[in-house]
Amino acid sequence: MDVSDLKKNSKLEIDGQPWVVTDFQFVKPGKGQGLYKCKIKNMITGAVIDRTWRSGERLTDADVESRKFEFLFSTGDAYTFMDSATYEQVELQADLAGDEAKFLMDNLSVDILFYNGRPVGLTLPSHVTMEVAQCEPGVKGDTATGATKGATLQTGYEVQVPLFIKIGDKLKIDTRTGAYVERVND
Repeated sequence: MDVSDLKKNSKLEIDGQPWVVTDFQFVKPGKGQGLYKCKIKNMITGAVIDRTWRSGERLTDADVESRKFEFLFSTGDAYTFMDSATYEQVELQADLAGDEAKFLMDNLSVDILFYNGRPVGLTLPSHVTMEVAQCEPGVKGDTATGATKGATLQTGYEVQVPLFIKIGDKLKIDTRTGAYVERVND
């Protein structure tokens, strides 16, 4: 692939490792060739580096495939997923699941990335609905604009929520930022 085809979430192969472009910028200096400045993340180790390519350079496309799976259960340092069409089960190590593991709930549908047939990461839906397992009650009169309190969700993830949230409420959480979005009514 040509360097001009790069964009955010492009998958590359560099030195036999799969990388994903997390940030991308085209810079045209006063004279000379344009530069493509990218922040890339190793899909196996999670290492993030800055890399610059000149216009006209060629890159290798990574052989990465994304497939839909459902989360089944976790066992210590591994997470098990199942393809609901073929019933094939895949195990993903905790270091590959990364921060996304705090949002994994039973039967949550996720995309698992495969590099040369081996699972290397997962992509969550942009929002998930989770139940509040524990939080302090809101104190009457403690209603300053935008006041928040801590709440622990069903997976153990902690998030800041408005004072009116109580135990048992279902909340919409943005998985990209980890922030509270809104209360969900059943």
